[in-house]
Amino acid sequence: MPSSASPALLVRSMRSLFSSFTTRHCQQFCFRVWWPGLVVSFHVAKGHHRAGLRDRVSNFGSIADVNNENNTKTRSFDVQPRSVPVHVAHALLQVGHQYLDVRTHDEFRAGHPSGAINIPYMLNHGAEMFKNSKFLEEVSSQFGKDDDIVVGCKSGRRSLMAANDLQSAGFNRVIDVAGGYTAWTENGLPIAK
Repeated sequence: MPSSASPALLVRSMRSLFSSFTTRHCQQFCFRVWWPGLVVSFHVAKGHHRAGLRDRVSNFGSIADVNNENNTKTRSFDVQPRSVPVHVAHALLQVGHQYLDVRTHDEFRAGHPSGAINIPYMLNHGAEMFKNSKFLEEVSSQFGKDDDIVVGCKSGRRSLMAANDLQSAGFNRVIDVAGGYTAWTENGLPIAK
């Protein structure tokens, strides 16, 4: 059986191969890759590789026609960060993505995915939690806007909010971990303390 990194490597190789194929041989090409627990669809059209790939691969967002300043119609994507199951997140880490753990420092110290970087999205203040006002600044000091970042928390709620904020701030390659650290440990994935 292939290693856990195989799905991400397969997806990257297939995208590269078929983008090149459509450029030279045809106007449009569609295909789907199945892997246990993972289905990735590609739609590649000549001159529109990235937009088609982004919309079809991630299965999120909506597309709308909008008028730009020259009063010509363009395509606009209303994009939400994509959420992936923990086993897909683990495979992405194996091929170079970095794990951003947005839980509190205490939660992180109790255990976290191996190699994770902790920058809390919410901070404890007594019995209440407040959004970390320096979150984006702290993330910017650790990550570049084009870095591949997997964002996780305890159950997936804070990480999705953090991923939305990061994407709005220009971080282009952010993926949310569905189920968070709870699902990570339930699936027996590597942890550190």
